[in-house]
Amino acid sequence: MFPTHLTTMLTRELRALAREIQAYPDDDAVWRTYAGIANSAGTLVLHLTGNIQHYVGAVLGGTGYRRDRAAEFARRGVSRRELAAEIDHAITAVQQVRPRLTDKVLRADYPEAIGGRVVATDEFLLHLASHLSWHLGQLDYHRRMVTREAGKIGALAVSELASARPAG
Repeated sequence: MFPTHLTTMLTRELRALAREIQAYPDDDAVWRTYAGIANSAGTLVLHLTGNIQHYVGAVLGGTGYRRDRAAEFARRGVSRRELAAEIDHAITAVQQVRPRLTDKVLRADYPEAIGGRVVATDEFLLHLASHLSWHLGQLDYHRRMVTREAGKIGALAVSELASARPAG
């Protein structure tokens, strides 16, 4: 059950990321920055999708993805369509690795040291989900600043949870 819920959460957050990016008025707006805010929405998308494609796709799934973390923070002007494609690649990585997340794999140490530390795979995957959510919140605030719209866009849909069903 844990792998299903975990991959559902990662996928839901990535879909929310796609909805946020589509809510920007144009490609240029995704790359705006403000005093005191170092990362644009585009930078956050590149960082998050690179993160998932590396740690989930390449390390756990053997996809062969090669991460360039410096480029995630240096690239500019990537279109919303290209960002959406990166989000789709990250979703595919999560969905492809799901069958490999056995209890044995989840209880084992994650195959790569993280910040000079050895951590359990299940705990690290929870960390990745939390990291994704944290930056998703930053991106939501960025979008609200750029668009000057305070309204919600339904980014985090409860209906996308694996156990969601009509009440009553």
